[in-house]
Amino acid sequence: MFGKIGVGMATARQLEQPITTLYEQDFLAWTESQAEALRTRQIGALDWANLLEEVESMGASQRRELKNRMRVLLMHLIKWQWQPERRGVSWGSTIDVQRYELFDLLDASPSLKRAVASVVCDVWPQARKEAAKETDLSPDVFPEFCPWDTEKQILMADWMPDSG
Repeated sequence: MFGKIGVGMATARQLEQPITTLYEQDFLAWTESQAEALRTRQIGALDWANLLEEVESMGASQRRELKNRMRVLLMHLIKWQWQPERRGVSWGSTIDVQRYELFDLLDASPSLKRAVASVVCDVWPQARKEAAKETDLSPDVFPEFCPWDTEKQILMADWMPDSG
């Protein structure tokens, strides 16, 4: 039903539309036209305002991923320490997966490493609250501030907290 559109043909058609209109109507086509304009150094064909917004958005997305993964990791470390009787493969697996994904994220964007300690502080209250809901324990059972060292414990592949 749909014909195959060659990249060269699509790019020519895409460049005929006003850049901002293309951005609003067909994001994929916009990204392709912007990539082609960058590749061929067509400065006048670049949609500077939207390119800037998208580049900034990519950085914000990585920061959000760092926060989300750290929050999930901390929540499971909390549960692991304060509910040792409920420890299981699932919790251990979640801890491992979050660490692997954090390692990959930090490897891909090393500049995020400087934000890790502050992210731990930022997400600790959320992790504490979520852990309280999942464990049926009072949030007051857990420390107000993260008790673990980011480099030597939280991000260490084999480290697990002791039972509290």
